This record gives sequence, C-alpha cells and structure tokens, in this order.
Amino acid sequence: MENMAKRVAIVGAGVCGLASIKCCLEEGLEPTCFERSDDLGGLWRFTEHVEEGRASLYQSVISNSSKEMSCYSDFPFPEDYPNYVPNSLFLEYLKMYAKQFDLLKCIQFKTKVCSVKKCPDFAISGQWEVVTLHEGKQNSTVFDAVMVCIGFLTNPFLPLDSFPGINTFKGQYFHSRQYKHPDIFKDKTVLVVGMGNSGTDIAIEASHVAKKVFLSTTGGAWVISRVNDSGYPWDMVFTTRFQNMVRNFLPTPIVTWLIARKMNSWFNHTNYGLVPEDKTQLREPVLNSELPGYIITGKVLIKPSIKEVKEKSVIFNNTPKEEPIDIIVFATGYTIAFPFLDESVLKVEDEQASLYKYIFPPHLQKPTLAVIGLVKPLGSMIPTGETQARWVVQVLKGVSMLPPPSVMIKDVNEKKENKHSGFGLCYCNALQTDYIKYIDDLLTSINAKPNLFSMLLMDPRLALTLFFGPCSSYQFRLTGTGKWEGARKAIMMQWDRTLNVTKTRIVQESPSPFENLLKLFSCLALLVAVFLIFL
Repeated sequence: MENMAKRVAIVGAGVCGLASIKCCLEEGLEPTCFERSDDLGGLWRFTEHVEEGRASLYQSVISNSSKEMSCYSDFPFPEDYPNYVPNSLFLEYLKMYAKQFDLLKCIQFKTKVCSVKKCPDFAISGQWEVVTLHEGKQNSTVFDAVMVCIGFLTNPFLPLDSFPGINTFKGQYFHSRQYKHPDIFKDKTVLVVGMGNSGTDIAIEASHVAKKVFLSTTGGAWVISRVNDSGYPWDMVFTTRFQNMVRNFLPTPIVTWLIARKMNSWFNHTNYGLVPEDKTQLREPVLNSELPGYIITGKVLIKPSIKEVKEKSVIFNNTPKEEPIDIIVFATGYTIAFPFLDESVLKVEDEQASLYKYIFPPHLQKPTLAVIGLVKPLGSMIPTGETQARWVVQVLKGVSMLPPPSVMIKDVNEKKENKHSGFGLCYCNALQTDYIKYIDDLLTSINAKPNLFSMLLMDPRLALTLFFGPCSSYQFRLTGTGKWEGARKAIMMQWDRTLNVTKTRIVQESPSPFENLLKLFSCLALLVAVFLIFL
C-alpha cells in the first residue's frame, strides 16, 4: 500500500471522466481532471459549433439506452425523466451527479492536455509528466497515474479515397460530426452515407425539409424500436442474465436465426432493403422507431454503397441510374486516436488499441496508465465506464493485481484475432464484447459481483429479480467494494420508475377472468426454470 498511486490525472470530464473522479475520491486518491472545453458533459453537451478534440452531437440526440439501464450504479435518474433521455436532460443529470459527489472541485476547465510522457524513472516510480495548456500558459506536472477518458468519438473517419470522383463533386459534403440542425437540407437532395444510429437519425430529420433523401448502406443493419412488442424499453427486456445465459449456451447459428426472426417480427428487413449481408456477425443494431414508416412512404430511399461520385450526382453499385445530389453527409464513424500519447505507450493499429481488458497497456513496467471507455459493449457506456474506473482505482491502490505482462499480451492478441467459440453472439470487431460477461469479469476483480446462489437462499425475491429481470447497473453495487445501501430498493423499484413516467393518463382496466390462472401458471413455470438452472 505504501507504493500506491496518489495523484491521478484524468483526461476528459465526460461520463467516464466524472465516474473516474468519484472513484478516486472514494478511495482516498487525489484526482485532477483536465477538460479542454468550458463545461463538463463531453458527448452530451450540445454546442452550435464543433470543438476540436471533443465529441460533437446534433441537437435532437436522444439516448439509445433507457434511463434505468444507463445511469450511474449508485445515482438513478430523476423519476420524472423520460425513459429515453434527450441530451439536454442527460447533461442536467451529469451536473447533478457532479454536484452530489462534489466533483467540480477536481476539474480544471479550458485546459488542453498536450502530452503525457513517462518520467525518466518510470520503471521504478510509474510516474507521468503531464503537459497542459491553459489560457496560453503551458504547465508541466508529475502524476502517479493517468486515466484517459476521451472516448472514441472525436476523430471523424472520412474514407474519401474509397469514393471515386469525390474530388470533382461540386455540392457540399461533410462528416456527421458537423451536423447540428436540418435547416441546411431545405429543398435539397441529400445523401447520407452510413447506416448507424447517427446516419439514420440525420436521414429522418433531413426528410422533413429536403426534396429527397437517400440513405446509403454497405452491409445493411438490423433496425429495432426503442420499445419492444409490449411497450417496454428494449434493453430492459433484452439485457437480462437469463437471456444472456441462454444466448451464450446456444450455438451461434441458432442464436443468429433467433435474432433475425425477432428483428423481422416488426417488419421484414429484406423487403425494405435493410437486411444485413452477414447475419452471423452482430453489428450494433440501429435504434429508430420511425425509419420503416419513412421508407414505406418514400421519404427515405435506401441505396447500396457508392460506385462513383460525379460533379452533381452519384452512381450507386448495382444501379446504373445517376441520382442528382446536392449534399453528402458522411456518417462513417470515427477513428481511434490519442494525440497526446506516444506510440511507445499506446499504439493504435487497424482501429484497435492493445489494451488488457480494453483498459491497460500490457507492456508498461508499471500499470499506472488506464484508458476508460474504449470498448463497445451491447449495453450502456455509463455503467461500463464506471465499472472500469472502479477496477482501475483498485489496481492503482495496489489492492487488485494484474497478471504478468506475458499473460496480458497473450489475452490482447487473442482478442485482436476475434476468434469465436461457435456459441453465443458473434461480434464483428474486437472492440465489441458481451456486456454482462465483461462487467461481471471486472466486478469479480474487485469482489463486487453478486452471488446469485447464496442470494437465492438469503433473499430469493431479489435473486430471481437479478436473474430474470433487467441487468441494471444497481446490481453492481449490492456487495463488496463500493457497496451502496440503496441498491436493492433501486432494483425492486426499477419497473415502477419505468412505467410511472409513461402513465400520464390513468386507465382503469377490467380484470380478466383468466388473470389469476395465468399468474399461477407463470409462477409454476418460473419455479421449474429456476430449479433446472440451479441444479
């Protein structure tokens, strides 16, 4: 414990940066957070102008994870917030979080991190020299550890070389990062390239004012609504320990077939030109409740990839007709970059960074630099980044130990190869991971993973809720390091908070004569399932 890191530099005051500050304070460390803009919030803080080195969003952004699944694990969203939170309320929530835990005192705003370098005695001390720029004045400070929390939505990926003739295009083109409002599309013919969440949102918004809107996709995508067939938030139904166990137990072809069947139950993706070309590899689904309606009414036209760009038009693959285009929006994603870190510290190759558990560079003599938030779980980033920070702080304190470098390097290389076992979901790139499995792995390292077997004896109602109900972040605070006394209540009340906010008109339902019988059969089926699972 004598050699534990004490002074910690945190780069970025977004959702991961705020969680990192709080984790450091709780464990007696001294965090200093450097934020290059004039306010906290990172991605969730909307500005009319694009700030260099900071994530940028459009004004209408709404969260893709519901509030019960995307909050900090010991700080639920206010009960009157909608289930899917617009960016303005999300920023308000982050400010409440910072105020509640007194985090602002640790943040230096308008301070750019220019470089993070090893100190000369790094092999012994593990210390870092952090050079910052504030109001034109450069400062150099030595820290015992560094937590990098800048995310990966700051460096736009513009693969213009892959579009023959783009240099001859006379219209306007830009990356989706620069998009703010749909007014720019008024009476124009618009092409949006890339069918992720941002590209789809922009295409929908553009169709309100544009003359015509094309949405180009190379590989297609599954499109789902934010609510499931019963009207509940999709992630509260999809992200459960029971469903996750079933998915991981089944062979990949069966899981793939089941997912395709579920996705097509809303509408047939083939008929709408959206079905993914490679159904075996899961890409992040597109959450958009409006897209099918806009396609079927002709407001958005789905097109294949671009074959050639001309002065005032575009030719798509497999379609000989030239389509006149005024504006092209490239919703082509982002590249990973850490401009203040030398490649000898952290090297990015093929859009992958060599990080143990997506966090620690495995080759450093001392594990005193960590990257928070550079992972793509099929779940919310807030509890993921927060859990990463909780583990990192324990490592910095010397309470949790990392394996030898050789073991970590082997693990990193295996993840880069992205080999699949043949069971469960198959992800399309190495940064994607199983949300529940990954979180549980980190929680195990800090002795905070809930034990469902012992809980089934001590608190069976809670155990069944944990297993069959949403894997919300409150589960991560039930026991061990960072235990929160309000976790159980938050778990048991999560559906009330979800449904109460939508019941703005109270409707009296007539009881069904079969309701009690159905409840009885449901309870019996549940007991049988539990018996089989815990055998």
